[in-house]
Amino acid sequence: MEKSYWEKRWQENQIGWDIGNVSTPLKEYFDQLTDKNFKILIPGCGNAYEAEYLLKQGFTNVYIVEISQLAVDSFLKRCPEFPSEHIFVEDFFLLEDQFDLIIEQTFFCAIDPKRRNEYAKKTFELLKPGGKLVGLLFNREFEGGPPFSGEKEEYVKTFSPYFEIAKMETAYNSIAPRKETELFIRLLKRNSI
Repeated sequence: MEKSYWEKRWQENQIGWDIGNVSTPLKEYFDQLTDKNFKILIPGCGNAYEAEYLLKQGFTNVYIVEISQLAVDSFLKRCPEFPSEHIFVEDFFLLEDQFDLIIEQTFFCAIDPKRRNEYAKKTFELLKPGGKLVGLLFNREFEGGPPFSGEKEEYVKTFSPYFEIAKMETAYNSIAPRKETELFIRLLKRNSI
């Protein structure tokens, strides 16, 4: 999935993953966080509703990475106060930095399934010691892709070398169109691999 592919999707408004606001499971997770200084990354952020919500809740260290400039432009029209130095318009797999928390929201299902192990390794590398990968993964079949299909057993196998799986269960508070098809995950970075 090249940059040109995603730019075309945005140009043609083919963004069916976009729910128009922060997802309920992530909002409720964010509302439990007390440290507003956490360094947070949202990869493949699209319209970045999660980043906007966190910023409005007083989180000062939120970063986004998105391959599509059109997606970032769309986000900035809605949220112009977001710090430009916290925006990476580049390939997630080339990013070099360290974060306390990485938020997964429809990025994993958009990447080629052949790169899922690479994603697990990259999130491990981007997290500081004690860091967490938190978010939602689809637990369902899709025809073709993206989004690409996935299921819990596969995810456990993919992430276990790098993370302790603290939680991976059906989200009880998904939006209606995704009810019973999302897994809420909270994965803790292993000390060593």
